[in-house]
Amino acid sequence: MKKLVILGGGYGGVRILDRLLPTQLPEDVSITLIDRVPYHCLKTEFYALAAGTISDQDVRVAFPDHPKLQVIYAEITKIDLEKKKVILADENDVSYDDLIIGLGCEDNYHGVPGAKEFTYSIQSIEKARNTYQTLNNLSPGSTVSIVGAGLSGVELASELVESRPDLKVKLFDRGNYILSAFPVKLSTYVQNWFDNNGVDIVSNSNITRVEDRMLFNHDEPIPSDVIVWTAGIQPNQVVRELNVEKDKQGRVVLTKHHNIPNNEHVYVVGDCASLPHAPSAQLAEGQGEQIVQILMKRWNQEELPETLPLIKLKGILGSLGKKHGFGLLNEKPVTGRVARLLKSGILWMYKYHRG
Repeated sequence: MKKLVILGGGYGGVRILDRLLPTQLPEDVSITLIDRVPYHCLKTEFYALAAGTISDQDVRVAFPDHPKLQVIYAEITKIDLEKKKVILADENDVSYDDLIIGLGCEDNYHGVPGAKEFTYSIQSIEKARNTYQTLNNLSPGSTVSIVGAGLSGVELASELVESRPDLKVKLFDRGNYILSAFPVKLSTYVQNWFDNNGVDIVSNSNITRVEDRMLFNHDEPIPSDVIVWTAGIQPNQVVRELNVEKDKQGRVVLTKHHNIPNNEHVYVVGDCASLPHAPSAQLAEGQGEQIVQILMKRWNQEELPETLPLIKLKGILGSLGKKHGFGLLNEKPVTGRVARLLKSGILWMYKYHRG
């Protein structure tokens, strides 16, 4: 019996499970999924969990139930590529014939002193829960500083304004204006929304260090009751420690068939993979689809395709609270209630009809 081991039940790993189960998995192959928690987490919604506008249960989706799927709940400490084993904390090692690494990402603190020790995060469900408890226990009039005005920072700031309008929210951005990677129309729309809802945007910021309840922008101290870090990501530490080729962002360089060079039995999916686009749930799912195709051909001893089609991203959507949103659909800007309704609809379809 061949053993396929999937590390991480994120968007890429779950898409692979959904495509292999219940009917496509060959009779001589079993699957082992290893994750820290007993459910798939909707990471794109962690900002709302942290702000307190949705419940913990809203960001959880059950893993598939199948007799040939074993789920192990454990902390992964190391991947031994030579011995084809996954080393777990407080558990027996797990051997594999084929391995899919989908361990996701962690906060990147960019070497800023004190950032790791004195800021909160929304990069995992555990950290998002902790951030929620801290934010919602604040006294009225408290100041929340959010470092990083990318999609996560913008969504967290807007959701927090609706959840706790009594708080003072500051959003720090390195650029001249927020969401600089988006068309100016979208950036202006989001900027105006924040202006109208009392969010203080600090442009051209440079966070030089962080202390307990104190943020330093260009070395100028800014008192903050809570500081949330959304200023960049990096691959999971287990992946960072792998002795394989990586790009400048620390993501694993892959062949055109999504496996690591010179090892056709180890694949990397999602945030840890070096791909042409920025990491996203949509990209991880598209990559997962292609990995299933490659696995099936290899298991059936069929010739692999010379090339794989480029993974096409349909767009990106962000929310501004529960009634407004923004995004790009087929490179066309969309704003307002329509954008928010589209995002809600896509989330509903994913939760209840993703198979």
